[in-house]
Amino acid sequence: MPITRRFFGLGLLGLGLTACSSPVVSRLGSTMAEDLPDDLRPAPNADYDAWVAAFRERAMGQGISRGTLSTAFRGAGFLPGVVTRDRNQVEFRRTLEDYLSIAASDERVEKGRAAFARHRSTLRAIEERTGVDAAIVTAIWGLESYFGERQGQIPVISATSTLAFEGRRGRYFERELMAALRIVQNGDIPASQMTGSWAGAMGHTQCMPTVFQEYAVDFTGDGRRDIWSEDPTDALATTATYLQRHGWRRGLRWGGEVGYGAPEGRIIQPQDGGPRFATTDNFRVIRRYNPSDAYALGVGHLADRIAGGGPLRGTFPPDANGLTRTDRIRLQQRLTAQGFDTEGADGVIGSNTEAAIRAYQASRGLDVTGTPSQALLRQLG
Repeated sequence: MPITRRFFGLGLLGLGLTACSSPVVSRLGSTMAEDLPDDLRPAPNADYDAWVAAFRERAMGQGISRGTLSTAFRGAGFLPGVVTRDRNQVEFRRTLEDYLSIAASDERVEKGRAAFARHRSTLRAIEERTGVDAAIVTAIWGLESYFGERQGQIPVISATSTLAFEGRRGRYFERELMAALRIVQNGDIPASQMTGSWAGAMGHTQCMPTVFQEYAVDFTGDGRRDIWSEDPTDALATTATYLQRHGWRRGLRWGGEVGYGAPEGRIIQPQDGGPRFATTDNFRVIRRYNPSDAYALGVGHLADRIAGGGPLRGTFPPDANGLTRTDRIRLQQRLTAQGFDTEGADGVIGSNTEAAIRAYQASRGLDVTGTPSQALLRQLG
């Protein structure tokens, strides 16, 4: 059964407006501010300007100073691309097998183990204070921003004010904008440096401004709750604090694959014919961070891999085209070997593989469908 969720923020399974947004699908690095597309740069909009003028009065009535408002909105503006992305969130269908292949790819596991080793003392100190498994915190970091590499570079004041003005979820985003202004006013970060996803999720672990306000901590003790800097300490501690305050139980596993040492717990099978998992109360706490079984399984499985565990042992059934993951990897390898680069062979059929298939089919005078199949695999030799 495919997992269907809506795009939100930078990632695959954001599921609406939650604590975070997971970027597990992106194969690109962070978009730097100077590389933002034109539709994510401020554009003239008189109606937006009028909305901001009225909002300033409301904000001052809620304790935001005139100076904070002037500083925060200096250079800010209406971002048409934010509205486009919000309105064009499409249903994204991906099997659990594909999702976990991306979430716990060999590359992500390798990076996660290296990140854990670099920050071991910090992570252990956070675990000691909060009780939250250090590997779980590391895994969330990996899913949310690829261990800090993909935090997003869209100005949060512009993004949240654009969405508040646009009105589809105006009340929600006005609260997020107000929270962002309070963060600036508190001195946690200058408005010019407060960047994140198109919907305002910020930092190493992609917190929305209201979540930052309630849960962010200054774990380094430097007087600022800094989730954006190269040092991820405050961001990791903030995530652990969020989980702790939502009921994390010290020493309890998230769960595991049924039949291979899994603890007792609620049994789920998100993909028909695929592995079953026993899940505990801590699994449900992870879902508070992002309310998706697939996301929570991705976090749990990636955490297990970072801690030294191996791949899942259970198998998944062939996909709708009759291909197993092994078949899909072979297809990608053979296409690339023949000059039709799929940009990786992970068994996940995405736009790069589909483009390679179309190019191959066109070169051979075949019907150009971009669809993988057993016949295509045989033809590729």
